[in-house]
Amino acid sequence: MARELVINGTRIDDDSPAYVIAEIGHNHQGDVGKAKELFDRARECGASAVKLQKRDNETLFTREAYNRPYDNENSFGPTYGMHRQALELGADEMRELKTYAEGLKIDFFATPFDIPSADVLESLGVTFYKVASADLTNTPLLKHVARFGKPMLISTGGATVEDVDRAVETVLGINTQLCVMQCTASYPADYAELDLGVIQTFRARYPECVIGYSGHDNSISMPVVAYMLGARVIEKHFTLNRVMKGTDHIFSLEPAGLRRVVRDLSRARAAIGDGVKKKRPSEFAPMVKMAKSLYAARALPAGHVLTEADVALKCPGGGMPPYELENVIGRQLVEAVSEDHALAREQLGPVVSPVGSRSDAAAR
Repeated sequence: MARELVINGTRIDDDSPAYVIAEIGHNHQGDVGKAKELFDRARECGASAVKLQKRDNETLFTREAYNRPYDNENSFGPTYGMHRQALELGADEMRELKTYAEGLKIDFFATPFDIPSADVLESLGVTFYKVASADLTNTPLLKHVARFGKPMLISTGGATVEDVDRAVETVLGINTQLCVMQCTASYPADYAELDLGVIQTFRARYPECVIGYSGHDNSISMPVVAYMLGARVIEKHFTLNRVMKGTDHIFSLEPAGLRRVVRDLSRARAAIGDGVKKKRPSEFAPMVKMAKSLYAARALPAGHVLTEADVALKCPGGGMPPYELENVIGRQLVEAVSEDHALAREQLGPVVSPVGSRSDAAAR
């Protein structure tokens, strides 16, 4: 069974370009206008999709967690619950942003962090979903979203392979449209902990699933590495300015960075080619300039039987290549050649004798 995911008509498989997600999360700071500006910039950068997050904060957190004091430079409220509420977009605002994204012709989706939020998104007609790393073990949520029958992406940060196996089995038992994304759930993630080789592990372990990469690193190069290893969905956090207030901005890409990621992923796909080794027309001039050909080491008369001492390997190329040397030694010249003259097959008569080569002289 070939791995394939179709999102809003875009087919994602081993031969496809990277599907690039600009993860906005709550970098909009609870401001619909700022979210629209992020959508605009992501579209200009060439992203395939924009992603938001949805939480039902009143039911998601314990009262203690909701009321915990949250007084720091990134806080939007005096308690953690009020902070989260200040960043949360309501159903009407999400609907407005979904319509706005459709006008931009960029895919829109979101991560529900709980079942009520998943139901809100489904009521809005969201066409695909992402489940966050922290909910990889939340089989009730996975089952609930899977029953919508729409493409799903699941992140695997902070998980063991047994956790991933369980999640994949849970979803595939209901919904075959699944992308498994390698992720390291630290913010930002250290390069030594990205474990990009797991992409290949996932490809072998889940042959029916598209594999992706959700990156929390500060790099624009790791998505290209991930693509070369087989990831076809690439997610990067996105912001207008990395010094904005909020915890996610510092490891997010600004527009210039996202633009380069999209550009380099396109270049990477082109660079892979079809796997067939070939000579390119663009290589001809450089190879003639740098390659070697067989030349006469000195002036030689007609009738001379060539030895190794008579032949020099020199630039430019374009004539008889060096691998023809052993086929030249012992042949009689049918015409005189001058020093530094490129030897040609039509100047060579039959083999007369191999005697007289450097190796033979050394043996004597």
